Amino acid sequence: MDRLKALAPEKELAEIERLFAEKVFDLDGPVVHFPIRHHSPACAHHLLRTFEDYKPDIVLIEGPESGNPLIPVLADPATRAPVSLYYGYEDGSGRGACYFPLLDYSPEYAAIRAAAARGIPARFIDLDYRGRAGAAEEGGKSSAQDEALLAGSAFIGRLCRSARARSFDELWERAFEVGGVSRPTREFVRGVFAYCTLSRMTYSRETLRSEGDLDREERMRGHIAQARAEYGRVLVVTGGFHTYGLVTDEEEAGEAAAGRDSGSADLGAPPPGDAEREVGSGHERQRGLIREQIYPMVYTFEEADRLNGYASGMPYVGYYDRVWALLGKGEAQPYERAGLDLLAGLGRLLRSEGEAVSTADGIEAYGLMRGLAALRSKSQSGAYELTDAVTSAFIHGERTLAADRPLEKLLALMTGDRIGEVAPNAFSVPIVEDFKARAVACRLNLRATGRHRRTLEPYAKPAHREASRLLHCAEFLGTDFANKESGPDWALRRDMNLVRETWTYSYSSRTEARLIENSIYGGTVEEAAEARIAEELDRLPAHHSGEAARWLLKALLMGLESLAGRLFDRLESALRQDGSFLSLCETLEHLERLVSHRRLLGVFDESRLRSLADEAYEAAVSRLPGLGGLNPDEQPRAVEGLKLLHMHAAGRSGLGGGRPAVAGTTAAETAPAESAASAQAAGTGGGPAQGADADESFRDRLGELLAAPELPPRLEGAAAAILVRLGALEPGELSRRARAYMQGSPDQARRSAEYLQGVFALARDALMQGEELLADLSGLLARLPHDEFMRLLPELRLAFTFFTPPETSRIAAKVAQLHGIPASQVEAPAVNEAALQAARKLDQAIREEYAAWTLEPERE
Repeated sequence: MDRLKALAPEKELAEIERLFAEKVFDLDGPVVHFPIRHHSPACAHHLLRTFEDYKPDIVLIEGPESGNPLIPVLADPATRAPVSLYYGYEDGSGRGACYFPLLDYSPEYAAIRAAAARGIPARFIDLDYRGRAGAAEEGGKSSAQDEALLAGSAFIGRLCRSARARSFDELWERAFEVGGVSRPTREFVRGVFAYCTLSRMTYSRETLRSEGDLDREERMRGHIAQARAEYGRVLVVTGGFHTYGLVTDEEEAGEAAAGRDSGSADLGAPPPGDAEREVGSGHERQRGLIREQIYPMVYTFEEADRLNGYASGMPYVGYYDRVWALLGKGEAQPYERAGLDLLAGLGRLLRSEGEAVSTADGIEAYGLMRGLAALRSKSQSGAYELTDAVTSAFIHGERTLAADRPLEKLLALMTGDRIGEVAPNAFSVPIVEDFKARAVACRLNLRATGRHRRTLEPYAKPAHREASRLLHCAEFLGTDFANKESGPDWALRRDMNLVRETWTYSYSSRTEARLIENSIYGGTVEEAAEARIAEELDRLPAHHSGEAARWLLKALLMGLESLAGRLFDRLESALRQDGSFLSLCETLEHLERLVSHRRLLGVFDESRLRSLADEAYEAAVSRLPGLGGLNPDEQPRAVEGLKLLHMHAAGRSGLGGGRPAVAGTTAAETAPAESAASAQAAGTGGGPAQGADADESFRDRLGELLAAPELPPRLEGAAAAILVRLGALEPGELSRRARAYMQGSPDQARRSAEYLQGVFALARDALMQGEELLADLSGLLARLPHDEFMRLLPELRLAFTFFTPPETSRIAAKVAQLHGIPASQVEAPAVNEAALQAARKLDQAIREEYAAWTLEPERE
């Protein structure tokens, strides 16, 4: 308090003292307010003392009022912290969710357990998150105990600078944790109330209203007035930032008790745990039907730690949990003992991982902890002395990413890895129950711990297909339940030839937590996935047909056939607005894959699927003449698009009597004729198609593209290769154009590799069926200066990646024949460059010696 007197005006301090004595902590009065900081062991410790001294008839706690039916579950001895209340809502303004975490040392949880032990009622009295100002604008997920205003006030900033504390957390630990746990309870509560009230006074009433604090306090005052009318001794446990607002303005408290609230007319009967209800106030009635959900759920230390993004409470939850346990055992110096235990554990952990940490380092760190505590006028060392001591004693030399390992391990130990448990209860979460039922039906093991492996054959077995769909849904919803180790990758279009999927999975509390988070989207796994996809589609520009097709493919993989109709309509609309060649080709590729895998994906409207594929093809073909201005980075994708169009054109022309197959289509789904079309488009096997059989529009647009001035070499090669295969150009045209690059200007010669990339992508047999192109390329490499050759080499290597190893061997044999040497010599390992340089120096030295003796070297 001495530091407060130096920073705060005397008038304000006098008012705070008066309020504290008369309205906050009068143990002889009808209402006692206990101001807290969320998740503070010292606050929980003194709160339990207050229970003994005041002996309340009821406890009112800052918490979501719709969570009152869940208090018996939280008080159940089988419930093990950390746990949380999960609150989700959906109304006309949107949807959102928040958490109300509870740790063993959270004052709110200590109050719930103490009330249960004494057989007195406990109630939550705060507004639900949906009822708070700004909740709809924030949306998403947040904490119901946000302390941003308290920690970020101008008063706390001045106090930190005065006390030379690096943060509010360090200041709080010094003033109230280490410095407050041994104080008399009345003195401790007075200090908390003063700190929080002076922080609050730095904000205007408009700021407090915009943050929703005034509405929340009005609601809480109403609950307090009602409890005061029913019980003789009322203990109120709220965040210290709100205590001043609750004990002032008695008129508002009276009005709130008379029923001026923001929702339920009966403050003693808050909404049930999972309700759909028509709300009562005029403002809410205009927003229509709302859906609210609140459930008990498991939580983890990592999620509760403020350093991991949690918005309220103190960091280092594992450390303070140790402190709380030691307080319960009567330890005289719980903070220092907790630090010593962690220090010893850190040393053992680092040594087990091969780190060079000695016992002397640990002794030095312990000495530093105690010395720093003395320098900072603390009766015992705390969390910040522990981290500073480890930084100094365990990190030798400059702090780097590698040297920081001891501190990283310490922070992990101070956070902890505990996962809570919720006692069995009647509050079932629909999406969790649906997931469990489907998983059991799919014969997935949810009872045993550890990772399980399951290999599925979705093409062959309907039961495996259902399991695959469920696992894809779980993966999409981010449940941390399953991970696909192998199988076709539909997103990246890899390994599409595989017919089996191998998954590893494990059901845990984290999976259940993620499912509850998704419950705001629907009561079943399918409903939640459909709502999430619909949300993504709403953010998608109307003309992005490629993205719309990708979402259609994802939905069908998850078995969301009911959403497919809407996605088909969205895709059809996007196709007619899309002006991007690359996007249209992506759409066509997805649609061709859907055609090829229609049985697996459950597509019954095949005619519409084929019609959309043809529409995407025609739209892409119409944009061929404008490809000349493509960015160089987009040209490889454009070449793949040209290849895809050629495959589709082969199918439309009736080549082989079937549809074309997309590269990577599985053997189980692809007809032999379709594979022939794919091989024809890839440039291996078979002669060129007859011109009359080819799609005339595609050929004409491709001819316009090839005639375009300044056409990039890669696109020129690809277009020319397709036209040769369609019979529109003579086979020798590919070599003639290549020769124009190779024998042209130096700049043209450098771009010859790009041209070959386009040719080989569509017609790699052009290099193997004749010798002209190979001879021209050999001549180019022979006459290029070394520097030019090195510049050309990366692009040339890229061009030859289109060939298979057997084809590369055939090309090597032809090169050997061209130069009149054995084929084995071409494939022999190259001479080591260092040996070559040494031989060159030796040869030069011998020549110089011959010259000195006026001798002539022997001529071969």
